Amino acid sequence: MKADVSRAIELRAEGKCEESNELLLKLVNVFPEDAFINYQCAWSFDVLGEELQAVPFYEKAIELGLAAKEFEGALLGLGSTYRTLGDYEKSKQVFLKGMDLYPNNRVIQVFYSMTLYNLKDHQGAMELLLKCLVDTTTDQEILSYKKAINFYSDKLDDSWS
Repeated sequence: MKADVSRAIELRAEGKCEESNELLLKLVNVFPEDAFINYQCAWSFDVLGEELQAVPFYEKAIELGLAAKEFEGALLGLGSTYRTLGDYEKSKQVFLKGMDLYPNNRVIQVFYSMTLYNLKDHQGAMELLLKCLVDTTTDQEILSYKKAINFYSDKLDDSWS
C-alpha cells in the first residue's frame, strides 16, 4: 500500500495527474477508511480541476483524522475547494477552524481573505491581506511603512478631513 501511495504522489509530481488519480481511486476503494489515502485522492481531484469530486474525499479524510501537517493541508484544500464551488459559508467555517488550529499559517489566511472577498467583506479581506503582507515581506520599502499599513489596515473606509 505505502509503495502504491508513494507512486501516486510521484506521478502527480511528474505531472501525470490522471494516472495518479486513477491509482489513488483504486487505493481508496481498497482502503476506504485510510485518512491519508482519502486526502491524497482529494488532492488528486483538485489538481485535475475536478473540485466537486474532491469534496467527499477531503471531508472523509478530515473526519477520519490525519497527522497535523496533512490535516492542515486538508483544511486548506477543502476550504479552497468550497470557495471555488461558490459555497462561501462552508469555506469560511473551514478556514476559521484552520486559522484557530494553525494561527501562523499565512496560506490559510490568504485563502480565507479570498472567501471574505466573495462574501462581500472587502474590509476584512483587505485587512487580513495587508497584515499578511507586512508580516511576511522582505521588501524594505514596504517594511518602512509597516506601522502605517498596520494602522490603516482596519480603517480603509475611514477618512480624515
